[in-house]
Amino acid sequence: MLATASTIVRLSLHILAATIWIGGQFTLAGVVPTLRQGGPAVVAAAARRFAQMAWPAYVVLLGTGVWNVVAVEPSKQSAAWRVVLTVKIAVVVLSGLSAWMHQRSKTAASLAFWGAMSGLTASAALVLGVALAG
Repeated sequence: MLATASTIVRLSLHILAATIWIGGQFTLAGVVPTLRQGGPAVVAAAARRFAQMAWPAYVVLLGTGVWNVVAVEPSKQSAAWRVVLTVKIAVVVLSGLSAWMHQRSKTAASLAFWGAMSGLTASAALVLGVALAG
């Protein structure tokens, strides 16, 4: 059986936004060492451009995440499913918070810590989302 049109739209938007949010973080982390050769202004410019894409993607993730939860029939929301959902919500909030802290960091140690936390929590949210999908 094929998915309905609304399911296709909902999941496609969610996956696209996750690709930008999570994949973009890992991609940027991978290219920053090369960008540093151009100086701090190059790294800052790349980070600003990424943020212009990443934050709207995060908002889309929040919206489609709510849509995903609403789309699950209550009869399929077991106690374990609800626990995983609660943990995922907390991790998603931590992902946004840590990315926000990373963006405002001034020291190398703070940038490294909050960048790692953002990538870790975004990855955890992805895994938890797969678990919720069943």
